[in-house]
Amino acid sequence: MRVAAFQRFAVFDDPLRVGEVVLRDLRWADQHGVDLAVFPESFLQGHSYDRSLIERRALSLDSPAIRAFLSGFSGVRATAIVGLFERREHSIFNSAMVIENGRCAGIYAKAFPLEDGCCPGNDFPVWNKGKWRYGINICNDTNHPKAAERLKGQGANLICVPINNMLRPAKADMWRVRAVEILQACAQRIGCWLVSADVAGQGHDGWFSYGCTIIIRPDGTIASRTTELVEDVAVVDLP
Repeated sequence: MRVAAFQRFAVFDDPLRVGEVVLRDLRWADQHGVDLAVFPESFLQGHSYDRSLIERRALSLDSPAIRAFLSGFSGVRATAIVGLFERREHSIFNSAMVIENGRCAGIYAKAFPLEDGCCPGNDFPVWNKGKWRYGINICNDTNHPKAAERLKGQGANLICVPINNMLRPAKADMWRVRAVEILQACAQRIGCWLVSADVAGQGHDGWFSYGCTIIIRPDGTIASRTTELVEDVAVVDLP
């Protein structure tokens, strides 16, 4: 199976534009034989830690905006994982959608959210793609061994990790190396392949991300990594 992790500039409050970016990238993925494409955390509306912004951005899966977003992917062969702030009745989750052939084939909600107002998810679904079984952790989940272990316990051999390291400069510097080390330790601890996709470049108010988009082998070594601070894609053929 060929997997791709897309490192992209952050887009805020413009799901239509994000839909165009994802469709462009998935067409590229189809042209290059990619089976599974991973995009960053909260990529659809733009990430935030601010409760009021999150509440304003959150969308339910049956909303017109989500239906419009999905409708453009009906002719796409590759499976995609895209992060979003998801509204479920009176609760909000930091989630990731699995998209297959223009429909939502499943959802995972971040188990250990740091975002103000986001509820923790309790479910750890897995999906099958050929001989591969994959699940999702989101960013801070990788700091909690339980999150990946729940997937490993269901037979997952691939962990997909949308992340968003858009931070204030001092924190961005602090996490530049540490984030990679955490992902490597997670892959090695559970003996699974791991694919992370991050944003890169400038955000609002001086925040920025170096980009930690990386594909890691089960022994913790790096199989592919994007260039920092620019849009890029990491691609690996899993054995």
